[in-house]
Amino acid sequence: MKPGIKLKSTVCDTEVMVIRGSNVVVECGGAPMSEKPGERGTLNPGFAEGSKIGKRYVDSAGNIELLCVKAGQGSLSIAGAPLQLKEAKPLPSSD
Repeated sequence: MKPGIKLKSTVCDTEVMVIRGSNVVVECGGAPMSEKPGERGTLNPGFAEGSKIGKRYVDSAGNIELLCVKAGQGSLSIAGAPLQLKEAKPLPSSD
């Protein structure tokens, strides 16, 4: 998994671009994502919170960062651990 690669969900319309990552399997809707998905599978209801276009998703350690380029019904995870939305950094005040 290299930065710049687009991954597509095999169970919904979600597409992400890898910003930072290593060799892990990214999942969407409970199923592994792929560069070239084949047949569409079924969405796991436990991973159906959805993904939002334009949002960045990170793992708890901050090693993986994904940018959602197409929203879908599935939520993103790695090895069953859900990814969190990356929070915006507060701007410094101009006093």
